[in-house]
Parts: sequence; C-alpha cells; structure tokens
Amino acid sequence: MLAKELRIAVGRLARRIRQLYTNASGGDVSFTELAVLSRLERDGPHGSAQLANLERITAQAIGTVLGGLHRRGLVERGPDPADGRRVITGITDAGRAALDDREQVITERLAGALDSLTPDQRKRLAEALPVLVLLAERL
Repeated sequence: MLAKELRIAVGRLARRIRQLYTNASGGDVSFTELAVLSRLERDGPHGSAQLANLERITAQAIGTVLGGLHRRGLVERGPDPADGRRVITGITDAGRAALDDREQVITERLAGALDSLTPDQRKRLAEALPVLVLLAERL
C-alpha cells in the first residue's frame, strides 16, 4: 500500500529533520518558529492570518509564535502598505542569521546522509523530489 509506506517514510524523515532543527537551535527556537522564519525569508512579509493559513496552525498559535519571535528581535511588525489597518510581519537580519545558522547545520547533516547513498539512489531521490513537492501541495 503506497500511501501507508509513504506516510511512514516521510513521517520518519520529517521527525528526524525536526529533531535536527531542535538540536541545532539549542532549544532556543522551536521548529514552528523556524518554519515561520523560513516562510518569511522565502516569501516576504505576511499578515498573521496568512501565516497561520500557510503554516496550517491556529490563529492563537501563530500569535504566540510571532510574539516570541518579535520579543527576541527575529521579526518586525509594521503597517501593511496596502491597508494601514492591518499589521504585517517580516524577518529581521537577526532572524535571517538565526535561520541561516540552523539551515546550514541541517543541510550539512543531510548532505552527509546523502553521501552515504549510491549514485543511483541519489539520482532516484532527485527525480522524486518534484513529485513529493507536488504531493505536498495537494494535501
């Protein structure tokens, strides 16, 4: 059953990557906080409702996450240029540095694990990546 095997394999990989992020952050930045920083780095500033929707978490949870990131200077808040009644959040230079540090550690660990695969296994994995991205977008 492909769906079950995929769920198990991807679940194990996702848990392991979350563990690596947590260990790399020394516990000072949660996985959800890192995901939000990554989203802001990749896509630019967003309103809290947009971020909650994109990260598939509740409005209350995103409020807690953004509050913690803001207190630590990792994000900044300001008025939305298109609608001054709304507040948008963007990543700061300190947030980028924190994200870059963690991503470098994780990328190095993943690269090491990939090096242990055969060339054929790496090729098959590379060919599967676009399909995995498409599948993630459809869930």
